[in-house]
Amino acid sequence: MPAMSVIDEVLAANEIYSRTHELRRLTPRPERKLAVLTCMDTRLSIRTLGLKTGDAHIIRNAGGIVTDDALRSFLVSHYLLGTEEFMVINHTDCGLMSTSEEDLRGRIQNRTGTAAVAPASFHTFQNIEENVRHQLQKLRAHPWIPESVAVRGFVYDVTSGRLREIKDA
Repeated sequence: MPAMSVIDEVLAANEIYSRTHELRRLTPRPERKLAVLTCMDTRLSIRTLGLKTGDAHIIRNAGGIVTDDALRSFLVSHYLLGTEEFMVINHTDCGLMSTSEEDLRGRIQNRTGTAAVAPASFHTFQNIEENVRHQLQKLRAHPWIPESVAVRGFVYDVTSGRLREIKDA
């Protein structure tokens, strides 16, 4: 008999969870009126932020980048679901800092033997503070994000577990 895949293990765990489903009383509106954009890195979780399920919208992608889709999620979060504060969190030891657009695209093309038009950019970066400031600027400059929405940026240190706020240059 073949070994269970991780997805099969998740499905089995979900079957057990569904018997009690204690989160059924939550609404889609975050209790703390907070939306967080962060990296998909496994070392970041709502626990590292002192949050519990239902407190905030968590938007994740490689690098914690304000892409069109992350921006779409922030706008839905604010206008449809009432969030009033936005956090952008990058972290130390991010994989996107250890490569360049050209190297990553080349690596993938060499492995697959083909080029592709999407994604147009992997949003690699070298300086984490500059990257956070750039993401904040994209949010603050958007005409649909009101000045009343607090927009703040941070770097999470994966070694110490601490958040450090990044102020504007």
